[in-house]
Amino acid sequence: MAFWWPLVVLAAAYALCRVLLFLIPPTVPSMEVDASDVLEEANQNKEDSFIYIPRKGKAAQTDNVRCYEPATMKYLGHFPALTPDEVKEHVAQASEAQKIWAKSSFKQRRQFLRILLKYILEHQDLICEISSRDTGKTMVDASLGEIMTTCEKITWLLDEGEKWLKPEYRSCGRSMLHKRAKVEFYPLGVIGAIVSWNYPFHNVFNPMLAAIFSGNAAVIKVSEHASWSGCFYFRIIQTALLAVGAPDNLVHIITGFAETGQALVSSVDKIIFVGSPGVGRMIMQKASETLIPVTLELGGKDAFIVCEDVDLPNVVQVAARAALQSSGQNCAGAERFYVHKDIYTTFVSRVVKIIKSITVGPPLSGRYDMGAICMIEHSERLQNLVNDAVDKGAEIAGRGSFGNLGEDAVDHFFPPTVLVNVNHTMQIMQEEAFGPILPIMKFSSDEEVIRLANDSKYGLGCAVFSGNQKRAIKIASQLHCGFAAINDFASSYMCQVVFAVRWC
Repeated sequence: MAFWWPLVVLAAAYALCRVLLFLIPPTVPSMEVDASDVLEEANQNKEDSFIYIPRKGKAAQTDNVRCYEPATMKYLGHFPALTPDEVKEHVAQASEAQKIWAKSSFKQRRQFLRILLKYILEHQDLICEISSRDTGKTMVDASLGEIMTTCEKITWLLDEGEKWLKPEYRSCGRSMLHKRAKVEFYPLGVIGAIVSWNYPFHNVFNPMLAAIFSGNAAVIKVSEHASWSGCFYFRIIQTALLAVGAPDNLVHIITGFAETGQALVSSVDKIIFVGSPGVGRMIMQKASETLIPVTLELGGKDAFIVCEDVDLPNVVQVAARAALQSSGQNCAGAERFYVHKDIYTTFVSRVVKIIKSITVGPPLSGRYDMGAICMIEHSERLQNLVNDAVDKGAEIAGRGSFGNLGEDAVDHFFPPTVLVNVNHTMQIMQEEAFGPILPIMKFSSDEEVIRLANDSKYGLGCAVFSGNQKRAIKIASQLHCGFAAINDFASSYMCQVVFAVRWC
């Protein structure tokens, strides 16, 4: 590998999974989920399958959602684009099942989680491979972003979930000392989720886990760009629910395009959305018609701030991982790098050395550091952002290299790219890139970098690095974002803290 972070991540993931597997009670049964039909090459020879190369800039007009491997453009499968009436039927079935599940015990719900956890730990390679094939990410990226995060969510629910849902007795204040106040928590009903493609396993499981443990049902619309993996992961959920005697139809996976998602928003009791700000605004407007609660996660443009008193060799390694996790297709990834002028030149040269050593290629070959971009249109958009920056005076300081790419899929790969001489008139410093681009800008003072970091309409997270922790915390406390990592990256993966956003 070109840099040591992936090896550390993989080793840590393996060690953590072995520990978690050891802690699962022996009474938790193992389960098997048939994956033969999704892994066999013969699946591509079905009568209705073909290798379809999307025309650039044109969306396919079809009644079906068709899925292809970004890294090879091999056909994976097709799924129905559900009509609004079909969506309402799915929600109605889930609603009936939820009435039964709402009466389930926490013991039964915990058993569901333990069965899932055991399956994930025993079959993580399969889960990662399916995610890799559908989205183009490497197995290392899948292990970190899919397995570790989902297992952490499950273990947190096992340890803390019931505590948060138990009734609470609260003080009535001095004026009502003779009274008693009790707060009780009840399921909402059917939770709808419209999730993005970048982490197909985690994005399906994340809303489902909390919904089911809270006594709700869940109807999840998977992205049209990752429906193949989402539908397989649904099998895992179904099998675990069956094992604990849950009612049929408690969880649904639905596929389709915008019309399908719109129908879901108007049919459920709460909606969760992971995606772009533009679509998020439309969902909030649609949800206002029925006054249902909404939870939105709308991407970010996280600042990565490096002061002059840092351990530079370590920070450049973290910077590379922060920008390139899942080929940069990471909502909490680092997208704007601000480096103190005293170490700017050295930082850039060290980062460029790492980036130039990275090779991009088919993720399952095991020979490359970075995989594919999920969609051709997105790869083109990334190049447009680079072109805009160069046209306005930026320079490409270094790029990674391509490995052996198939002719049909070459447009799905984008090399990691370092940009210098950037400024805030450039789109790359203002718009979410969602790709492996590192624009690096120098700053002279803490006040200047705070102003620059806050010059953004996004407010997801940030990372601040300094040899003086108090200084780093002081800088982070003045940034307009939901969470901050101090001398680290990816604090957002912790279930113990709020995954929050501050909109600017």
